[in-house]
Amino acid sequence: MGNYDELALAVAALSGGKNRVLLDDIGMPGIYVSIPKGYNGAVIKNGDNSVVHPAFKVNGVEKDEILISKYQNYVYNNRGYSLPNYLPKTSVNQGSSKTYCTNKGKGFHLMTMAEWAYVALWSRKNGTMPHGNNNYGKDSAYPYETGTPIRKSGSTVELVAPGSGPATWSHDHTNAGIFDLNGNIYEWQDGLRIVDGEIQIIANNDAAQGADCDTGATSTLWKAIMPDGTLVDPGTAGALHYDWLSSKITISTSTTYTTDEAKNTGYTSLDVASGVSVPELIKALTLYPDDPGQDYGGDLRYINFVGERLPICGGSWSDAGSAGVFFVGLGFPRSVASGYIGFRSAFVDL
Repeated sequence: MGNYDELALAVAALSGGKNRVLLDDIGMPGIYVSIPKGYNGAVIKNGDNSVVHPAFKVNGVEKDEILISKYQNYVYNNRGYSLPNYLPKTSVNQGSSKTYCTNKGKGFHLMTMAEWAYVALWSRKNGTMPHGNNNYGKDSAYPYETGTPIRKSGSTVELVAPGSGPATWSHDHTNAGIFDLNGNIYEWQDGLRIVDGEIQIIANNDAAQGADCDTGATSTLWKAIMPDGTLVDPGTAGALHYDWLSSKITISTSTTYTTDEAKNTGYTSLDVASGVSVPELIKALTLYPDDPGQDYGGDLRYINFVGERLPICGGSWSDAGSAGVFFVGLGFPRSVASGYIGFRSAFVDL
């Protein structure tokens, strides 16, 4: 039996079959967590039980599972790897993050907003919203929970080794789960953007096609969303936007706030403009809470309403209670590279 077979068997056995070792195009391994197909009704309040969550529909085909990196990725040989205790790659822009994932071969891709959203909704529904390094090596709400420091600034802990925290730092509160979705570093996502406040997506989870799906700034695959959930060309009158109204980030059908600065609102406090409907798709992508006013861990949203802005998720080591699986920032252009931002690869069988 070869080294790969032994590693794969050990990982599967230790995780109860929930984790899998995947080899990339050059035969290097990474550990991924299998997320079985789920429906909107299972994770969204009053969601449709007959509608598969968009994370599981790729190029018109429903997928039985998606596979998400168990750990935030480090980079070797221009490829992103999901292995424990390696320093995650940071200071990387969105395009390079995607390339590090797609370089691994067919099916590998930068984690998408649809995938992140499903994991977040599933965790909340199952009472396992992950803790994490959001307070300089520990969890702000559970300070006795710590990870192993792997990057410091002087004596101040910034990053901890991926997977080094307790089981509560995973999406299902077991050692078989996806780790470090709350804090440590922000993570670039694919398949979602806002342009001058207009919400735009790549349909379903088509962005999971990786190199075979153009998610660049000039791609014609971007679609806006109408209040009834239909997808239309960007710029269509009446499509859904974010706006800054009455001192809150608000779902509307236009954007009136044109100052080039970021604004923030707690996720649970996002608002809807009078007369505007919020479709189930918006809730499935966690662009608006499925149960407004309830507890989403204090997680924060921030948005810059000017220009093209792409999502970073999860929060950082310094965000305290505002970090978490429902933390989404839409404040940066795709070109930004920061020591606070990294990425996570995922896989779908194409």
